[in-house]
This record gives sequence, structure tokens and C-alpha cells, in this order.
Amino acid sequence: MMEEINGQEIGEKVVKVLKTIYDPEIPVDIYELGLIYDVMVSSDADVKILMTLTSPNCPVAETLPVEVEEKVKTLKEVNDAEVEITFDPPWNKDLMSEEAKLELGML
Repeated sequence: MMEEINGQEIGEKVVKVLKTIYDPEIPVDIYELGLIYDVMVSSDADVKILMTLTSPNCPVAETLPVEVEEKVKTLKEVNDAEVEITFDPPWNKDLMSEEAKLELGML
């Protein structure tokens, strides 16, 4: 019998992984920074992450999406992972969590 895919559970695990990945310029993880717009889990346990970067010329524009994909793929529940980068809407500091703003002294 095939195991039921629990999208929400997988989503939560993906978020935990995302919280271990940091923007190199800001000492806050990419999830708290608000760089993750959406995490979608298909019925086949394929994960698609819609994310942005703090700026289009961000020094990690090439490497960060790859790091995100590779780390998410290490979860045994995840079949495959794909990252899509978007700049719509563009990132701004209002997308950061209260925690991140506090960390950066913006509150």
C-alpha cells in the first residue's frame, strides 16, 4: 500500500530546512527574511519553492537556489525539489518576520 503523502507535514519539514539557510549578507535565515513566498507539495511529494532574493544582483543569486534545492532534497519524505526565483513582488523589509527585524535592530 502506498503511503499517504502528508503535504502539510512535508511543508513543515521543508520550512525547518529553510530556516537553516542564511543570507550571506544578513545574519538571518531566508525564511525569517521573508524570501520564501510559497512552498508547494504535490501528491507525489515533489516540492516546489517560490522564492525571491534581497536584490536581483544578490551575490548568491546563482548559488542560493541550488543550496535550497539540495538541502530540501535531503529530506527523506521529499521526492524532488525545484526552486523558482521571482522578483514579483520585489522583496522589501516589510516581508521580514518580527524576529528578523528585532535581530537586525529595525524595531
